[in-house]
Amino acid sequence: MAGSRRKSPGITPDILLRAYSIGLFPMAESADDPEIFWVEPELRGVLPFDHFHVSKSLVKTVRKKPFEIRFDHAFDQVIAACAEETSGRPSTWINKTIRSLYSTLFDMGHAHTVEAWEGNELVGGLYGVSLGSAFFGESMFSRRTDASKICLVHLVDRLRKRGFTLLDTQFTTEHLKTFGAIDVPKADYAAMLTEAMESPHLQF
Repeated sequence: MAGSRRKSPGITPDILLRAYSIGLFPMAESADDPEIFWVEPELRGVLPFDHFHVSKSLVKTVRKKPFEIRFDHAFDQVIAACAEETSGRPSTWINKTIRSLYSTLFDMGHAHTVEAWEGNELVGGLYGVSLGSAFFGESMFSRRTDASKICLVHLVDRLRKRGFTLLDTQFTTEHLKTFGAIDVPKADYAAMLTEAMESPHLQF
């Protein structure tokens, strides 16, 4: 993992928000590891709104509305699902401390979810943190084909409509690159972040 790591002896929700505002975010080595460290990548993943790309096949799927999309309806369920070990994700960096902190951020209006529902069943979703005009994506999960992808499409649409200027993905993956995610150097990211932090806190 490129970038610096700094151990954190203990953090509060306010400290967590301050960390996001200066380019840091927390992770744990595993779900069973109680320690949290700060991460500041040399290359930061960003999904520029003007380069957001959705494949033709996904556009068709979105139009069919296979799921009911909800926002901020079941935060604890979403973060719990993101923390689950699966065949494709045998370990997770989301420990109990992180789950508790972000649940408090949700109560404060700074953490949010986009959720895909099939009847009464949560089948996909994502969560992240909003601050100023920035949204910091944290994690996503999918229990049905394209569920998390559809949630990402709805997230970008919502952020655009509400005037957000920065969608931070922390790192890029091949999956995110298909949507237009790019790596930006730390200095360039700092400039984007500064601009976003100068904005009033936007309503998600």
